[in-house]
Amino acid sequence: ETNQLLGYPADARLLIINADDFGMCHAANMAIFQALTEGIVCSTTLMVPCPWSPQAIAILRDNPDLSFGVHLTAIGDSLDYRWRPLLGGDQVPSLVDETGHFYVFDRMDEYFAQMDLDQLELEFRAQINAVFDAGLLPTHLDWHSLRINRKPELFDVMFRLAREYDLALRVRERPLIERVQRAGLPVNDYDFLDSYMLPTDGKLDAYSQLLRELPAGLSEWAVHPGVADAELLAIEPQGAAIRQADLDCMLSPTLRDIIAQEGIILLNYSALQDIWQNS
Repeated sequence: ETNQLLGYPADARLLIINADDFGMCHAANMAIFQALTEGIVCSTTLMVPCPWSPQAIAILRDNPDLSFGVHLTAIGDSLDYRWRPLLGGDQVPSLVDETGHFYVFDRMDEYFAQMDLDQLELEFRAQINAVFDAGLLPTHLDWHSLRINRKPELFDVMFRLAREYDLALRVRERPLIERVQRAGLPVNDYDFLDSYMLPTDGKLDAYSQLLRELPAGLSEWAVHPGVADAELLAIEPQGAAIRQADLDCMLSPTLRDIIAQEGIILLNYSALQDIWQNS
């Protein structure tokens, strides 16, 4: 169905490789920019509230051909490296913990139980508006670390914002994919791949096999390139190796060759956005 909407044959194998977490830290910014300009990554998504988002915004401004979306951010990953809502805790008190930062991943159930969705929408609007106010033109929305299957109403908020701002939307969970398809909108045909779910050892082989077995239709990989330097090792002692492996794989000639051999078509979200805007 998505192939038809995008103008491709039914048997075409389409793939979006999106680098999540642009703006999270310097190590992520450098790796993602390299993966976009030298590797097989097709687009990235920007974490507006994070400490290194000004640098990421400057990179996007200086490189207008780079395709990117907004990585809607309302949760942190650990207690060692935090971010706060753009609106401040006084405007969105249900989104912050006792320190004034977003709740962290390990407290997600507690967070969801008291989250005010109107406040979440206000914060997400502020993040999207900040991108447009910077003179940038995003293609789509996705989100950082929120487990939507635990609180499906989150999807309603993001879908509504995508429609209002004329942006495409990453979707996961089969019922939500089918809901978007019924609306006549192009969307990934399968739940996206999160690169954190792949083993770090043998990751190139895992990606190679995934490419060779890629089904017809639109797939998406959410990858997380990073340079495993002192900064990233301090922020994510366990995750640094995952991000470095992603960077190495995204730059690998092996994967580029397999994509060519298999006739896989790499896309970004701009093709989807065109239809979301006009439907």
